[in-house]
Amino acid sequence: MNKSEKNTIDFLRSSSVRLTATYLSIIMLMSIGFSIILYNISNNQLHRQSPVPASIDESMGYEFQNELTPRQAIKRFLATRADEASDELILNLILMNMCVGILGAGVSYYLARKSLEPIEAAMASKDRFISDASHELRTPLTSLQTTNEVALRKPKLTIKQAKELIADNVQETKRLKYLTDGLLGLLKENQDGANMQEVSLQSVISETMNHVVAHAQKRSITVDDKVPNIKFVSDPDYLSQVLTILLENAIKYSPNKSTVTIDAKKTNSKVVINIKDEGAGIKAADLPHIFDRFYRAENSRSSNKVQGYGLGLSIAKRLVDELGGSITAKSTPSKGSTFSLCLPLSK
Repeated sequence: MNKSEKNTIDFLRSSSVRLTATYLSIIMLMSIGFSIILYNISNNQLHRQSPVPASIDESMGYEFQNELTPRQAIKRFLATRADEASDELILNLILMNMCVGILGAGVSYYLARKSLEPIEAAMASKDRFISDASHELRTPLTSLQTTNEVALRKPKLTIKQAKELIADNVQETKRLKYLTDGLLGLLKENQDGANMQEVSLQSVISETMNHVVAHAQKRSITVDDKVPNIKFVSDPDYLSQVLTILLENAIKYSPNKSTVTIDAKKTNSKVVINIKDEGAGIKAADLPHIFDRFYRAENSRSSNKVQGYGLGLSIAKRLVDELGGSITAKSTPSKGSTFSLCLPLSK
């Protein structure tokens, strides 16, 4: 456990205690306040003396010199019973507040934990993001530093070697740019949310194809577009970015001169878009993790020495969540993978 994680745990623990104490104080103040009001009302009712006819002594025919008259005896009896009832009421209210305190402590802790869950998840995500980003940024930076230091130690650096060094540096710089763009994509939060509007799926696909066609042609990969012209409500920019990520991945992990197929169909309430490649596939054990940030399957899918940081699919999933849809993957090793988008027709 690093220092940042320890500080996060300590902060959450202290916050849980403070928030529990705050909730419990509110519960007890309300309970004690209602108890005081209840006691005053009940006590007034108990000590309210019913009027007794003035002639009760004469009607009962009692005449005592030094003893209580029946009227006085009844009054004293009622007053004594009222005092006893008041004392019993105080005791019951004290016991009730003790029970409220015990139960309230449990309820307060539960409410505190529920209140802190989003903060805890955000802080855990932040710590994980910092840790992962630091780890991933270290690799290209170390490579840049090493190649430059080696070159500086050479007493005679030829023009050819210098050009090769610069080319390597440019390549590592591109990798760093790709990584930082991906990191910013994960952190970016659009305050207004998705810009939902009616879109033509065929138009979005055409725009996406412009982004990936050069890469596909370079490797003689055919992208077979079987998408009908479906219209539905979505964010065209988000959708284009998701499709670009999926098509780039399909092309990246496909063998040369293979085919990537994209098709779609509309149901009563959803649009399902499938992107299928003929690559090496993904192992079943890796499938549940492929949408995790920085995750790259350690199998034949990544054995083609394809460079990447495992950010694309996590960005795609975040965008699909914003669109109110879902993204899944099916794969058969050595036969290829199919990624499916399921998006609502309207939101």
